[in-house]
Amino acid sequence: MIDPVRRLSDGWAICIGALSGALLPFGFAPFGLYPLIPVSLAALWLLWDDRGPTVAARVGFAWGAGAFLAGTYWLYISIHIFGRAPAPLAVFLMLGLVAIMAAYTGLVGYLAARIGATMPLRLLLVLPGAWVIAEWLRGWLFSGFPWLSLGYGLIDSPLSGFAPVLGVYGVSLAGALLAGGLALLVTGRSYQRLVAASTIAAVLVGGQSLAGVQWTESGDRQFRVALIQGAVPQDRKWLPSQLEPTKKLYLDLTRSHWDRDLVVWPEAAIPAILHEESDFLETVQEEARSTDTALVLGMLERDPLDGRYFNTLITLGDQQAIYRKRHLVPFGEYFPVPEFVREWMRLMSLPYSDITPGPRAQSPLPLAGELAAPSICYEDAFGAELLDFLPEAGLLLNVSNDAWFGDSFAPHQHLQIARMRALETGRFLLRATNTGISALIGPYGSVLARSPQFETHVLTAEIQPRFGSTPYVRMGNVAVVVLAVFMLIVGLFSVARQA
Repeated sequence: MIDPVRRLSDGWAICIGALSGALLPFGFAPFGLYPLIPVSLAALWLLWDDRGPTVAARVGFAWGAGAFLAGTYWLYISIHIFGRAPAPLAVFLMLGLVAIMAAYTGLVGYLAARIGATMPLRLLLVLPGAWVIAEWLRGWLFSGFPWLSLGYGLIDSPLSGFAPVLGVYGVSLAGALLAGGLALLVTGRSYQRLVAASTIAAVLVGGQSLAGVQWTESGDRQFRVALIQGAVPQDRKWLPSQLEPTKKLYLDLTRSHWDRDLVVWPEAAIPAILHEESDFLETVQEEARSTDTALVLGMLERDPLDGRYFNTLITLGDQQAIYRKRHLVPFGEYFPVPEFVREWMRLMSLPYSDITPGPRAQSPLPLAGELAAPSICYEDAFGAELLDFLPEAGLLLNVSNDAWFGDSFAPHQHLQIARMRALETGRFLLRATNTGISALIGPYGSVLARSPQFETHVLTAEIQPRFGSTPYVRMGNVAVVVLAVFMLIVGLFSVARQA
C-alpha cells in the first residue's frame, strides 16, 4: 500500500507535506479535532519513507511551514494591526518565525533519512524519540516558542493522562507513538501490523488509566475568587483619554466583589506606570484592606534608578508583594536586533524600549493566606518554569492580554496551553485577561467556567487550593527527555546491529 506514496515525485511529496501540515492546527483549539494530529504526523512520516536526506528535509520543512503558517497566522494581526508595524515588516517577522519553526521538522526528516532505520524501528522508536527532542528544543532554544506542541492539542484525548506524569511533551510522545502506529498499520506486513495495533492500544489504555489517578489533594479552605475582565479594546487601551475611564471601570467592577477572598485584574490592567498612579493604588489598597480582600493587578513598573521597565503583578491588601515577568516575548517586549535596526524601528514609530526580565528566583505570591504560582501572559507556555513555585503554591495564577490577537485562533490556543499547566500540576488555575478568554480551570485541565470574549465580565467561583506533587512537578521535563533519548539510542543501536 505504500507504493503510491513512494512513487510520488519529490515535488508532489513537498506539496502534500505542506497540505498535511496545514491540517495540524485544526486538531487544536478552537476546533478540537484532535484525531487530525496523529493523522497529519503519520502522513508526514509516510512521505519521508524511502527518500534521501535532502528531500526528506524539504518535505519536513514544507510540513512545518504549512502547520505554523496556518496555526500562527495571528502573528500578523499582533504585529501589524495592533503593533502598527508596516505590513512588509510584519510579514517578514511572521514568515521568519514560521521558517525557524519549520526548520526543526526539516532537521528531524533529514536525520531520520540519514539513519536509514527499517520501518518498524523508524516509526516506533527513532521518529517518536527524535520528534519529542525537537519539540523540547524549540520550547527553550533561542528563547523558545512551544506553540503547537502536539500535546496541547491532545489535552481532550485519551492521552491526557500522561500530562501529570511526563508533562506536555509526554503527551506529545504518546501522540507520536500513535502516529507511528497508524503509519505502520498502512505500511507493515501482517506481524508488523500486529505490533502497530498493540502499540496503539497500549498508548490509549495507558493514557486513559492514568487519567483516573488523583495526584494532588484538596485543602480544607473554600477560596472565593473574582476574575475581572474589563474588555478595553487594544486600539484604545493606551490612549491618554482612556486612562481615567479604565481606572473607574475596574474599580467599579470590583466594588461589588469585595466580599471575595481574592480579586484578579488582567495584565497591564491600568495603562500607566506604577509610580504614576500611587494615589489610585492607595485608594484600592485601603478598600482591599478594609474588606480583608487580596487584589492582584498587572501594571508596568519603571525602576527610578536606571530607567528599566518591568511587566509586573502586584498584590494589594493585608499582604503586599510583587512579581516581575521573567520570560519575555521577542519583538513584543524586547527586540533582539542590532542597535541600527532599532533606530530604524524608532523612525517607523514602533516600540523600542525593551522590557527587562525579572529575576529567575522569585517567591510564590501570597494571596489572602494562600500561595500562588504566578505567570504573565506568554509565560504560561513554559511549564517547567512554573515548577520554581511548586509544590509550595496551592494554585496557579495567570494574567494576560490576548487582545493583541484579535478574533483569531490565538486566544483559544492560549487557553488550551493554560489548561495543560493545570493538568500537569494538579492545581486550579485562575486566568484573568483583558478581552478574554478569562477562565477558571480545574486540576484535571477542564474549563469549569469562562467569560465571553470581548465583553466586560466578572467571573466568580469558589475553589479549594490543592497540595502535593504530581510526578511532573517532581521531575519536570527530565523524565520525558531521558525517555525520548533512550528510544532514539535503542533505535540507533538496532540499526547498527542490522548493518
